[in-house]
Amino acid sequence: MAKPKVLLLGKIDHATQTWENLSDIADLIQPQSTNRADFIAECKSGRLDGVAACYRTFASASITGPWDEELIAALPRSWTVCAHNGAGYDQIDVAACSARDPPLRVANVPVVPDDATADTAVFLILGALRGFNTSLFAAREGKWRGQPPPPLGHDPQGKTLGILGMGGIGRNMMRKCEAFGMKAIYHNRKKLSEELAGGAEYVGFEELLARSDVLSLNLPLNKNTRHIISTPEFTKMKRGIIIINTARGAVMDESALVSALESGQVASAGLDVYEEEPKIHEGLLRNPHVMLLPH
Repeated sequence: MAKPKVLLLGKIDHATQTWENLSDIADLIQPQSTNRADFIAECKSGRLDGVAACYRTFASASITGPWDEELIAALPRSWTVCAHNGAGYDQIDVAACSARDPPLRVANVPVVPDDATADTAVFLILGALRGFNTSLFAAREGKWRGQPPPPLGHDPQGKTLGILGMGGIGRNMMRKCEAFGMKAIYHNRKKLSEELAGGAEYVGFEELLARSDVLSLNLPLNKNTRHIISTPEFTKMKRGIIIINTARGAVMDESALVSALESGQVASAGLDVYEEEPKIHEGLLRNPHVMLLPH
């Protein structure tokens, strides 16, 4: 009996031997396509018939585009599993996957990136509080601390860290920030058990906005969370708040953030994600008080 096919969408950086070991039970293939139109045509051509599962990376969207109804309808009927290498799966329309006949089952890895993402958030929190970004650029330009010098930085000790989305990454980040003397409050759809909350105080959404000195966004992107932080929310925050986003770019309205930064309502921001990756809003690029990392 012929082996099932398993399709690789994207590049494997580390587990190459594990991938190759799958050849004992499956034929491992890769698409010939390099863009969405060609990939859909390749699916319809029959070349991918017999594919039972795929392993996809976040970056493979450059080949397939978003996994929407059009793409899912073009996949061969033999294809019933999508293993997504990431925690967030907003690139995939899971409702369309479930509605397909037969259903396309989607798996993700919600725990693996917890440490790395939390570490990134802590770096951004400290850098944004201390105003490191302006000094980093000034030193490289031979201007020492800057001309004029940047505003004084702030200690993390005693600051209230607001966490919007207290999942694995949020809880991991909270524990690390406690070492710097920060006190955590959080908002979730549901209050966590005392054990999971780890001493953090559960508050309503409006109270989270009003009390946070630093607000970290750690929630998934979906139709309910898109632009959950925008102009009305910024006006309810403390003047001079620090905003951190390591979730998904579109949970925050970038244009509204730029306006809040320019007005001083937001003092500084640390971002690892953007609404239109890899494009970054020009207002963020030109603001020296925004720390930017490529997702």
